[in-house]
Amino acid sequence: MNERRFGPELTPDGTRFRLWAPGAKRVDLLLDRPHPLSQETDGWYVAEIPGGGAGRRYKFRIDDEVDVPDPASAFQPDDVSGPSEVIDHAAFRWRAADWRGRPWHEAVILEAHVGTFTAEGTYRAMIDRLDHLVETGITALELMPLADFAGKRNWGYDGVLWYAPDSAYGRPEDLKTLIDEAHLRGLMVMLDVVYNHFGPEGNYLGRYAPAFFTDAHTPWGSAIDYRVPEVRAFAIENALSWLRDYRFDGLRLDAVNTIVEAGEIPILHDISAAAGQLAAATGRHINLVLENSDNRASLLDAAEDPPRGKYRGQWNDDYHHVWHVMMTGEAQGYYGDYQRLPANHLARALASGYVYQGEVSAFWGGRHRGEPGGSLSPTCFINFLQNHDQIGNRPLGDRLETIAKPAAIEAALAVTLLAPMTPMLFMGEEWGATSPFPFFCDFEGDLAKAVRKGRREEFAWAFEKYGDEIPDPLDVSTVQSAILDWTARDREPGRTRLTLVRELLAVRAREITPRLAAARFGDARVAGSLLTARWQLGDGTRLALAANLSDRDVSGVPDIGGTLIWGHALSGDLPAWSVRWHIG
Repeated sequence: MNERRFGPELTPDGTRFRLWAPGAKRVDLLLDRPHPLSQETDGWYVAEIPGGGAGRRYKFRIDDEVDVPDPASAFQPDDVSGPSEVIDHAAFRWRAADWRGRPWHEAVILEAHVGTFTAEGTYRAMIDRLDHLVETGITALELMPLADFAGKRNWGYDGVLWYAPDSAYGRPEDLKTLIDEAHLRGLMVMLDVVYNHFGPEGNYLGRYAPAFFTDAHTPWGSAIDYRVPEVRAFAIENALSWLRDYRFDGLRLDAVNTIVEAGEIPILHDISAAAGQLAAATGRHINLVLENSDNRASLLDAAEDPPRGKYRGQWNDDYHHVWHVMMTGEAQGYYGDYQRLPANHLARALASGYVYQGEVSAFWGGRHRGEPGGSLSPTCFINFLQNHDQIGNRPLGDRLETIAKPAAIEAALAVTLLAPMTPMLFMGEEWGATSPFPFFCDFEGDLAKAVRKGRREEFAWAFEKYGDEIPDPLDVSTVQSAILDWTARDREPGRTRLTLVRELLAVRAREITPRLAAARFGDARVAGSLLTARWQLGDGTRLALAANLSDRDVSGVPDIGGTLIWGHALSGDLPAWSVRWHIG
C-alpha cells in the first residue's frame, strides 16, 4: 500500500528519480545539466541525485529527441509541457490532524468546479465559502477533476498528468489548505478522478511507454491497458496519492463503463481494495463512488467498511433523467427512454434505486441495461436534479431554473433532499443559481478547431433554434459566464430558495440521517398524479412520502401514518407540486 513506484522520492541524501519508459533506448534527467538514468529491469530508468530536493524542477529527455514532464509529476508550475516540480508532501503541517472523516450515510454532497466557484477561481478563494456550505447543511464538497490539463481553463476531464493538481487554481499546498480548512469545519472533501482516458494535449506516454494503451478506443481516445502491471500500479498509486498526500475523504471515478478490460480482476476492485487498506491502517472513513451508465449494482456496497473491492455508491442518472422529463417535457437524447409513464419510473427509482435494472434501453442501442438494486442500501444511490454533465452538455449550458417551473423544482428538491438516498447538489443550486455552466477549454491550433467542430456537430439539431447563442467553448467569455454570482444568494428569489434548502437539510440532519445506517428500500406507487413511497429506516421506524407532482390539486389523499416532519399539515388534500413527509 505504501510502496511508491512512480514519481520522485526524497531520500536523506537527495532525490531518487525514476521513469517507466519501456519504449525508450535512453533517458536523461534534465536538471542543471543532463544526467543519464540507469536502465533497470522491466523498462525502468533510475537516477540518484545528491543534494537539493523539494522545489527542484526537472524533465526527462527521451532518446535525445524529445523532452517530457514526469507522468507522475506532483506539480506543473508552467502547464503540461513545462518542467515538473519536486514536492515534499510530508512538509505540510495539517491543522485538522485528528480528522478521520465521516461515515457515508451522513453524506450530503455539493459538486463544484474550482475555477468557477468564485471570481478568483482558486483553491484558497473557496475557503471563504466553506462556512456557507456548512450553514446550508452540506457535509461533503466534491471537486471536479484537478489533474493537470492543457491551458488555463477546463472542466477537468482532459487531464494528462494525473498526480499534479492544476496550477491554474494554485499550488499543492493551497489545495491542502482548502481540504484542511474543510475538515476543521466537519466537511468531507471528495475528488472526481478520470481513469478511462488521458486528455488530448500534453500526454507523451505513447512515445516512451506505448504499452500504456490498447488498440481499443473510448469516446475520448485510446483505451488504457490495465492488463499491464505497471499501468495498473500507476492508477492505484494515483488514487492513493490523492487520498494519502492530500487527505481527500473519497473519490468519484468517472465513466467507469468506458474502461476497457478483459480476463482479470477489474482495476476497480484493486483501487477499492488499496483504498480500504489505507482506511484500515489510518482509521479513516474513505468513501469511493462511481459514475457508471451500465447501472451495475453488483459493484456497490455502502456497508463494506473499509472498502475491499466495492464502492459506496453511484451517481444515479436514471433519477435525474426521469425528473427532468417530468419537469421540462424534453425528449431529446437519453430523455427519450423516460417518456412513457415518467411518474412510474420515478416510483421505481424511489423503491429500488435504478429505473433500468435489466430492461432494454433504446438510447443505449437496444441492449439490456442495469442490474436489480433493491437489495442495496438506499444510500448507494446518489440522487441529483442537476450536475455538471446534465447542465453543461446542453447547447446553452442552461440550468434547470431557466426551463422548469419554480414550484416543480421545489417539489423535486423536497423529495430529493429528504429521501434516504444520498443527495447531491451542483454549486449554486442551493439558491437557484441561473448562471450557466457550458463546456469550456483552452486548447490551441488544430485541436481547438477540432473541439469547435465537434461541439457544432453534437448540437447540429439545436443550431436552427439557437444559432450563435451556442457558446464557443474556446472563448474566454464562455468560462466567465459560468462563474457563480454569489450576490444572487442574498436577494430574491435566491434568498427564499436557500431558506427552503437549508430547512430541508436541517430536517434531514435531525430526523433522517441518525436513522440511515442499515436503512432499506420499501415500496412506491403512483395513483394519478399522487406518488406515495415508504422506506424502513435503520432504527425500525418507517419514513413515508406523499407527493402531488402535477399542476392540479389532489383530494382524497390517504393518511400515510406517522408524524409529519415536512410539508403541508395533515388533511385529505395536497395542493399542486406539494410534498409531505412522515416518520414513525
